[in-house]
Amino acid sequence: MKKGRQIRLIEIKSEVGAGTRGASLGVDAVKIAALDFRSNFFKNHRSINIPDDNAALHGMIESRYAKRIRSVLKMYERIGAALRDSLKDGKFPLVLSGDHSNAGGTIAGIKMAYPDSRLGVIWIDAHADLHSPYTTPSGNFHGMTLATALAEDNIENKVNDLDYETIELWERLKTVGDISPKVEYRDLLFMTLRDFEEQEGYLLKQHKVKNFSTSEIRKTGVTKICREAMKHLSHCDKVYISFDVDALDPSISRGTGTPVKGGINEREAADIILELVQNERVCCLEFTEINPTLDSENVMAETVFEILQKVARQVEII
Repeated sequence: MKKGRQIRLIEIKSEVGAGTRGASLGVDAVKIAALDFRSNFFKNHRSINIPDDNAALHGMIESRYAKRIRSVLKMYERIGAALRDSLKDGKFPLVLSGDHSNAGGTIAGIKMAYPDSRLGVIWIDAHADLHSPYTTPSGNFHGMTLATALAEDNIENKVNDLDYETIELWERLKTVGDISPKVEYRDLLFMTLRDFEEQEGYLLKQHKVKNFSTSEIRKTGVTKICREAMKHLSHCDKVYISFDVDALDPSISRGTGTPVKGGINEREAADIILELVQNERVCCLEFTEINPTLDSENVMAETVFEILQKVARQVEII
């Protein structure tokens, strides 16, 4: 990573895309972890707080297959503008986010800043997040994030009939930033993916999307896996890393809404991220789905903060 690159912290406390409440508290939980470690990290780095639309959680759900889609659209637009501006200012955005639907706004912002660049995505997550309103079993947008970036409807596996208004809003969501699709399947790579529905499995198989499983990471070693990952995305000009904390095994912490057995440990997570951000094409890193209401003694937030500090040392001279 180029020395002297300045970090820009982006705080997003929105959880309108989640099915379980509490991810909006994740950012503050990480700040509490910093206090517990007696760190000045959040004093030493400028932070931008993106206004949330969590008041919508108390309102009516417009569509059972696209819950709070208007609020998700608002967040995409707000987040996209902040990411675009930060990147154009030459900053390295470190994003602390509520639920994983917010990453759709992050991807939109990166493409708005670099419209002519090919964007690679490393999705470190237990889940594929490839559903659309046509296939979703829950209607929660944190399971549709990549579908918005890929402009994927997956009509071949349609199970839900949508009303006209939902269809119109979904089309708007896919085209935030006036770029669609923002990512191609060949520019997408998963790590620790281990829980997905049949409709998502169809897309993964059809497009031969690469996934480095937990067992493969351990067998091959982090350094080699990360080199293979960046080689797989060698045709991409920019690379974005999205780290959903459910990539971690629940034995470490259950401080996330959708834990799945068979994940990596905290050391492996830190090593993977630190190895990847050394590549100068990595332009943004996001941490998401920290839910302290489901945790004990703030373990998940402390784990994320320790990684955050190490990443900052890699990215810039502090």
